[in-house]
Amino acid sequence: MMRREEFYQQLKSSPKNVRFTKICRAAELFGFSFKGGKGSHRIYKREGIIELLNFQNVEGKVPSYQVKQLLKVIDYYDLRKE
Repeated sequence: MMRREEFYQQLKSSPKNVRFTKICRAAELFGFSFKGGKGSHRIYKREGIIELLNFQNVEGKVPSYQVKQLLKVIDYYDLRKE
């Protein structure tokens, strides 16, 4: 399995070209768990973090702003060092 730092760098280097399955794996790797979803959306949460992460599957990819939201949460809560 890919390490957290490698996942983080890949997401950061190309946020416009991230597959939906990859961002879901990244969220789980950083400690988030699948909470639910409806249709093309999946929601992830993590204990101790207020923000919910909502990812939308658009033809197999995720919108870049959602990738940036994940990166922002990772940086804000310093999840790369866990």
